[in-house]
Amino acid sequence: MKKVEAVIKPFKLDDVREALSEIGITGMTATEVKGFGRQKGHTELYRGAEYVVDFLPKVKLEVVVREEDLERCVETITNAARTGKIGDGKIFVTAVEQVVRIRTGETDQNAI
Repeated sequence: MKKVEAVIKPFKLDDVREALSEIGITGMTATEVKGFGRQKGHTELYRGAEYVVDFLPKVKLEVVVREEDLERCVETITNAARTGKIGDGKIFVTAVEQVVRIRTGETDQNAI
């Protein structure tokens, strides 16, 4: 099993969720986060004063998938989240050793 974490632009969340649902991936966690990469934030004007916004709003998605679904999942997120502009985000993939569904006690792939 693999955990896919994707940091994307907030307005792309619905597109990504719908695209994942179309390929049969229905469970995910979404968290509002702030961060920056190469964008390095930006400057804004407020009441005539310029200030730097270091952290930009993003959404972090977390999905646990079977290994055979990994490539399709990553490709789907990439295609649905891409705008072609800086700040589209990143995808991280890590191994998951164990999953337990609390309600039933099911484990691993049966718990996904």
